[in-house]
Amino acid sequence: MVIAQKTDTPSRYTPEPSVLTALRSPRILTREVLAGLVVALALIPEAISFSIIAGVDPRLGLFSSFIMAVSIAFLGGRPAMITAATGAIALVIAPVARDYGVDYLIATVILGGVFQLALGAIGVAKLMRFIPRSVMVGFVNALAILIFTAQLPHLIGVPWLVYPLVIAGILIMVVMPRLTRVVPAPLVAIVLITIATVAVALNVPTVGDQGDLPRSLPELLIPNVPLTWETFTIIAPYALAMALVGLLESLMTAKLVDDITDTHSRKTRESLGQGAANILSGLFGGMGGCAMIGQTMINVKASGARTRISTFLAGVFLLILVVALGDVVAIIPMAALVAVMVMVSVATFDWHSIRWSTLQRMPKSETTVMVATVAVVVITHNLAIGVIVGVVVAMIAFARRVAHFATVERRVTTDEDGEQTAHYRVNGELFFASSNDLTTQFEYSDDPARVVIDMAGSHVWDASTVAALDAITTKYERHGKQATIEGMNEASALLHGRLAGNLGGGH
Repeated sequence: MVIAQKTDTPSRYTPEPSVLTALRSPRILTREVLAGLVVALALIPEAISFSIIAGVDPRLGLFSSFIMAVSIAFLGGRPAMITAATGAIALVIAPVARDYGVDYLIATVILGGVFQLALGAIGVAKLMRFIPRSVMVGFVNALAILIFTAQLPHLIGVPWLVYPLVIAGILIMVVMPRLTRVVPAPLVAIVLITIATVAVALNVPTVGDQGDLPRSLPELLIPNVPLTWETFTIIAPYALAMALVGLLESLMTAKLVDDITDTHSRKTRESLGQGAANILSGLFGGMGGCAMIGQTMINVKASGARTRISTFLAGVFLLILVVALGDVVAIIPMAALVAVMVMVSVATFDWHSIRWSTLQRMPKSETTVMVATVAVVVITHNLAIGVIVGVVVAMIAFARRVAHFATVERRVTTDEDGEQTAHYRVNGELFFASSNDLTTQFEYSDDPARVVIDMAGSHVWDASTVAALDAITTKYERHGKQATIEGMNEASALLHGRLAGNLGGGH
């Protein structure tokens, strides 16, 4: 008798290390705490910048980042991923604040969160499996370019002292990991550059120059908008766009972190968590957001964080820094944060994908998809649009490639009575792209009176193919000849039997 034993093999969704493991290990806990601090410092100028893009007070962006980071730490499906106010969401909802005011913007954020809950519940996360690798590579490369270009305003038209500070910060982050990884290199760079700037009293742009920091905690806020159908029609289009953009960016970022950490995440839980986080953000007067790829890369790649502790503490530290230590944070030079983001962009870019040897081996269609994704993202500054275009280009390329897989072979036999029969053997997958040319592969005028079309080597996938087969048999009838279709597999025969003669395309 075989006795089944329960193994201790962890689920593929079990994070390694877990939160409990991190809490029991001083080394891991230190790494997570310091990673959260680095991310919080990097979040401040970005949240302020995104608030300006959305046309609202910087407090909305900062409060949104705090609420979303803390809530997603508990509700999200991807440990160590950072969620906060983002540029993509700011661009989508900016017209609402401009045309209708802040209350309507907050109502839009809350409704967007509701839409995300609905989309998560119906399983929209499962659509991630249809995003090809070439689109993912394009997404990553475009992201690296956007992170880098976002730093250019802080490098153009600034005092010349900014440049040596940025170079010094980059050198610290290159050398530091070779000496020790106990303390995240970005944190060391920020602290040393800040100390040097203050000690020598250098006049360079600082975090405080980006906008005023809040002095109080966020409070529960119900938007002052009429609960009418008119209000819904105003905010619903923006809320739906926000929900789709936010989910797409968050799920793509989660997949990227999965690849970096060799772990799996719960995409449906992440979708639901994003919705709940946006609702909470709106209720506390925030501008909403989604997963932040740049800060996530700082957390996961640059700082080595792996648990929800770093995400939670990023939000907590953010609030402490801007409310309690606002005066200290305000003196951090922007050059230090720019250096961090430049290093993140270099680490994020998939350099292997643009090597000449890789480009030579890779099919041209794959390279085209990657380039199209990068180009659209860089032009529109919208990752969601770039991914959608990339997927469409990949679908077209796939359809064109598969369309050539269908072949038709012809032979003519003569029986004992001298009667001839034309035998056609159709091979390959038949769908709208490959079946369009099917009708041109037959010799209607030259074939004998009897024609047999063998479908054993093919599969009928759609109504377009059934219509093409109807057209073929109809053309033979017009020439006074009989065409018989045989050899279909069960699924193809079922579809053909249901639709043949009922599509109106046989004439």
